[in-house]
Amino acid sequence: MSRSSSGIVAGLTAAAIAGVAFLAYQASASVPDTLGKNGTPSASSPTASASPAPKKDPLTVPAASGTGRRVVYGLKDRRVWLVDRTNQATRTFPVVPSTLDPAPGSYTVNSRSAQVQGSDGVLVEHVVRFATAEGATVGFSAAVDGSLPTPNPALRTGGVRMKRADGAALWSFATINSTVVVVP
Repeated sequence: MSRSSSGIVAGLTAAAIAGVAFLAYQASASVPDTLGKNGTPSASSPTASASPAPKKDPLTVPAASGTGRRVVYGLKDRRVWLVDRTNQATRTFPVVPSTLDPAPGSYTVNSRSAQVQGSDGVLVEHVVRFATAEGATVGFSAAVDGSLPTPNPALRTGGVRMKRADGAALWSFATINSTVVVVP
């Protein structure tokens, strides 16, 4: 190939690359910033034309959780609701479940401790016990160090953990003989 023909090929290649780059810029400039971000379906997503499901209000108390003043523990939701006598949740918060779950049903708070060593060796506070599962005591508590680690599946533990502020709120709410309802 001669010098002049290699120069023409190089020029055509450069022009083609510049044209593709320009078209790519134009295409990206016309795409909304939110496409494919924060749960927004992308154009190739099968649900792009479907409307999103309405968000559930976290204060909505689970159905079939009883009536009156109670603590509701949702196993699947990994959440606790503090429910007043008018059946309205006054507070709700996520929890880290223990390795042993109590069976769904209604229980009574039978024991409380301000601070003890948990069955996993962690110092815990605001312990509210209400059930047994496979011979282990099940109760709510908060780690004094504020940690929320996933429990070791090799240990049989009944401590349902929460943040310290949530533990303090539950401690004030769930006195001896208070009702705890566990829902699936």
